[in-house]
Amino acid sequence: MNFKELSKKYGTPLYVYDFEHFENQYNELKKAFKARKSIISYAIKANSNLSVVKKFASLGSGADCVSIGEVKRALLAGIDKYKIIFSGVGKRDDEIQEALEKDILMINVESEAELKRVDEIAKNLGKVARISIRVNPNIDPKTHPYISTGLSENKFGVDIETAKKMYIYAKKSQNLNPVGIHFHIGSQLTELEPIREASAIVADLVRSLKAINIDIKFFDVGGGLGIKYKDEETIKPYDYAQAILSTLSGLDVTIVCEPGRFLVGNGGWFLTKVLYEKVNGDKRFVIVDGAMNDLIRPSLYNAYHKIEVLSSKENPKVSKANIVGPVCESGDFFAKEIEVPETNPGDLVVIHSAGAYGFTMASNYNTRPRPAEVAVEDNKDRLIRRRETFEDLIACEIDYMV
Repeated sequence: MNFKELSKKYGTPLYVYDFEHFENQYNELKKAFKARKSIISYAIKANSNLSVVKKFASLGSGADCVSIGEVKRALLAGIDKYKIIFSGVGKRDDEIQEALEKDILMINVESEAELKRVDEIAKNLGKVARISIRVNPNIDPKTHPYISTGLSENKFGVDIETAKKMYIYAKKSQNLNPVGIHFHIGSQLTELEPIREASAIVADLVRSLKAINIDIKFFDVGGGLGIKYKDEETIKPYDYAQAILSTLSGLDVTIVCEPGRFLVGNGGWFLTKVLYEKVNGDKRFVIVDGAMNDLIRPSLYNAYHKIEVLSSKENPKVSKANIVGPVCESGDFFAKEIEVPETNPGDLVVIHSAGAYGFTMASNYNTRPRPAEVAVEDNKDRLIRRRETFEDLIACEIDYMV
């Protein structure tokens, strides 16, 4: 990957994606579940560029969506409607209605109140809503608290007893068809045992439902497989699949897996260039043209990303520095106190593992246009999202001249 050439051609800040990496990751996970019927449903929230979603559609992927906008992206990119799941803890009535009208695989329900809204809306439309229910197995995922979702203190899903009541309610309804069950204990998971424990708990619930003639067809294990940012020991897809399969004896279900970060995280880079250096007392700052509005993970989670500084100096001295951006916030940084060579203005900084939760979490804070996105495939690069302009940023603002 020639980052210098790409930065010259497309400018900075810039996101670059390796589509061959995406395909390899998808195929590895699909192969891990080959012993069972399975759907790999790409979690669109990780990277929602239409060209990225289209790439996964071409591989036969489904889609895990958490807004009606993501459902529309999935359909527009060519994902089969019967492989699309609409999740999310808070869905508006109009979103539920549109999902039902688009006849997607299922709506993933996260509360009793939501179940009743889906029932009512389906009734008004004269439709039968295929649903799954998100079960909270109350298992500690051993991950960052901001991306933990499987504990009772988290806002997601319902406990086992509540889930049973909801399934019985759905079974009795003429407008609900409970076809699936779902759990997702968190993101960036690097330990296998919490996944196996959660799967075992939910599989037992499926068996108890079967005993009362509620036949679950889709066993949705969520996503969350971690990737290597620094020195994490990650889970091998085969081991991940075997841990889940070991809990499903006697159950004839299609496994649904919803990876996002695992598929795209390490296939993306964020390129930014040095503007200048600054020293305050004994603090050295390398100021770049990218900022927290472009890649917020370091600021939001104190997340680590490997950083390469491509210095143009001959035999540059190396010392500790903070890599910071132009945004007017103390939290605008990509790394603190890391060893960095001396730089010249225009030198390139490459931030690794930026394919997931990079551009999708970007904003226009400080009226900064969002970066361009570029795909690299078969040794060719192409622009898949142009850089925003000031005119793009104000296009939706009206009456400001009144």
